[in-house]
Amino acid sequence: SPMLRRPDLLRSLITFWQHHPGLSYLFAGMFIGPTSQAPRVDEGRDEQLYELEIAFDQMPSAEARTPYWMVDRLLRHLLVDITGNTHRAEFCIDKLYSPDSLAGRQGLVEFRAFDMPPHARMSIVQMLLLRTLIAIFWERPYQQPLVRWGTELHDRWMLPHYVEADLGEVAAMMQASGFPFVVEWLAPFFEFRFPHYGTVQIQDMAIELRMAIEPWHVLGEELSSVGTSRFVDSSLERLQVRCIGLTDGRYVLACNGRRIPLRATGTQGEYVAGVRYRAWQPPSALHPTIGVHTPMVFDLIDTWTGRSVGGCTYHVSHPGGRSYDVFPVNAFEAEARRAARFWGFGHTPGPTTPPPPPLASQGRFEPWGHSPGPMSPPAVEANPEYPYTLDLRFTPKRFKKAP
Repeated sequence: SPMLRRPDLLRSLITFWQHHPGLSYLFAGMFIGPTSQAPRVDEGRDEQLYELEIAFDQMPSAEARTPYWMVDRLLRHLLVDITGNTHRAEFCIDKLYSPDSLAGRQGLVEFRAFDMPPHARMSIVQMLLLRTLIAIFWERPYQQPLVRWGTELHDRWMLPHYVEADLGEVAAMMQASGFPFVVEWLAPFFEFRFPHYGTVQIQDMAIELRMAIEPWHVLGEELSSVGTSRFVDSSLERLQVRCIGLTDGRYVLACNGRRIPLRATGTQGEYVAGVRYRAWQPPSALHPTIGVHTPMVFDLIDTWTGRSVGGCTYHVSHPGGRSYDVFPVNAFEAEARRAARFWGFGHTPGPTTPPPPPLASQGRFEPWGHSPGPMSPPAVEANPEYPYTLDLRFTPKRFKKAP
């Protein structure tokens, strides 16, 4: 095993995956997060990265001859989930070279965050990606400080735009190392992981909706017909909205009357944001008093005229209220069902008052010149923990400050 011959190779892979969350989420299944089958090393416990850095300092260099069990002793208790399960980890080394049993000495490292793709050619691209990175790190170890992503991990990196940009950086790094890996080879993964809901054209502007990633929470224990079970709150979903051709400072995008925190992508007139919503209401879920947020009406509001110039409507289920009797027979039928749930109309007619802007965009912050005496609190303050996402469950009144 190359991981036993060169323990620094495993360190390079773990560090590179920690730096690029897109590698963790693009190839994963539907269920991600700290309680999934393959959590990232920095999901669940904040002090995990601190302990991992100490272990990396103890790892021998590439030139040193080390016993095979060294990598197991250094990383075995860190590459685990929040319950200490060594098998449920993004990098699973419980079968690499454990001195405890013969079954644990097979020289295997499992990349458990890789879900089985729907086509064999997509699997070939995955293998090519892994082999290329191993060849690069074999010649030049990747030893960089770890990144404290914090809540940004489940905010920014849940959106397909940033995942695609992250994989673009990975492909650029491989090309700079002499391996002509093209990011367009990953296009089927992006379409499969982030299906397209619909696009509406408004004058010379466009609004695009795509599926985004949502880390479901594990609920408390409940009794079921087979005993005690722990369910996940799959009623939460997330989508990405992308706006193209907007005039900066003129247009505001709203969802169900709530202002969406659009973020510039670096391309002129292009903005993206995430919208988190409750798709359905099961009998047991987080916050049972919060209802369903669908259908979701998106309004593109022109602040110069005070009117909604257009928009679209997205339905989670069939717009007519019926339920499908069978699963789609192929990808074309699934795409047709998604297209039927997207309407390129349904915006708010007539004069419209734009939702109030976040506090962070009302003016530049200065460390002096505070307002003395009584003052009214701002109408709405941006969510500082999840600045890339509008959570429809989180009401604006919770952002208000006391006068």
